[in-house]
Amino acid sequence: MNRPSENNTRLASLDILRGFDLFLLVFFQPVLWVLARQLDVPFLNGILYQFDHEVWEGFRFWDLVMPLFLFMTGASMPFSLSKYKGVSGSYWPVYRRILKRVALLFIFGMIVQGNLLGLDSRHLVIYSNTLQSIAVGYFMAAVIQLHFSFKWQVGVTLLLLLLYWIPMTFLGDFTPEGNFAAQVDKCVLGRFRDGVYWNEDGSWSFSPHYTYTWIWSSLTFGVTVMLGAFAGKIMKEGKTDRKRVVRILSVAGLVLVGLGLLWSLQMPVIKRLWTGSMTLLSGGYCFLLMALFYYWIDYKGHTRGLAWLKVYGMNSITAYLLGEVVNFRCVAASVSYGLEQYLGTWYPVWLTFANYLILFLLLRAMYKCGLFLKV
Repeated sequence: MNRPSENNTRLASLDILRGFDLFLLVFFQPVLWVLARQLDVPFLNGILYQFDHEVWEGFRFWDLVMPLFLFMTGASMPFSLSKYKGVSGSYWPVYRRILKRVALLFIFGMIVQGNLLGLDSRHLVIYSNTLQSIAVGYFMAAVIQLHFSFKWQVGVTLLLLLLYWIPMTFLGDFTPEGNFAAQVDKCVLGRFRDGVYWNEDGSWSFSPHYTYTWIWSSLTFGVTVMLGAFAGKIMKEGKTDRKRVVRILSVAGLVLVGLGLLWSLQMPVIKRLWTGSMTLLSGGYCFLLMALFYYWIDYKGHTRGLAWLKVYGMNSITAYLLGEVVNFRCVAASVSYGLEQYLGTWYPVWLTFANYLILFLLLRAMYKCGLFLKV
């Protein structure tokens, strides 16, 4: 835990947009779903559709949450890495910090979705979580930014897209069963892959149902983080002309959306494979969101009604871990079980709301005390 000093150069839009992303993930969406199920109103079905992941090909609003998390990781990097570049003649101090962060994010990811706390190696999954995709993308983006000029950073990012595209196009198809990325996961991760199930005789088999691909998709994870880093660089170097920053972010977003849609004619938009077209499309949306938040908050100076999102944004890893791992419903039930007789079928709605309200209050207390989990 750290108690950071006030930094007047810190961009509020970064923390607030990151907080908006985490608020959607660990409060709004789960509460919306349980509330909508209870109300059972037909017109909410269209809204719920957008707050669920696309089954395979296509893109919904909820498919933007994970890319935005990676994008915001990259957006902070030009600010954070500048503290360490050139401080000494050796890269080891900064790499030691980077590797420590990567290791912690991988462990946290295994806690959330890798069954690490189950203490059963049969069900252990090594690489299966958003935090781990952030770890890999962050490492790749850090190496690129530490060792290449901006011109070469763009070139290496394009090279990552090309490396991803070649085998995905020529060594498989874009079906759940036949795509190249899934075959790589099977070969590299084996029984530690997401979607493995155990047979009665003790043997294991691959399930045809898996959430995402990871090893080969790491290339495009890195691209998503680099897109965020490019946005961060634009904001970092444009403090004297913030109107121009808004314009560049907006144009870049529109161009990326257009390129993503154009590429989708050959490579479908599939978030579960993190295809190149999905990477550009989601990256474009992230640029547009960043432009909107930067315009309203850092250019116009409006934070009223939005500053509370920093509670999530400045403790994003803590918010994600607690929201995904710890069940505060038990705490709520232990002190409010008497309400069940009055709330009836609305009692589960109350428990879900209370679960994430307790999480918010914990994060708010940490924020007020200046306590932030840094990895």
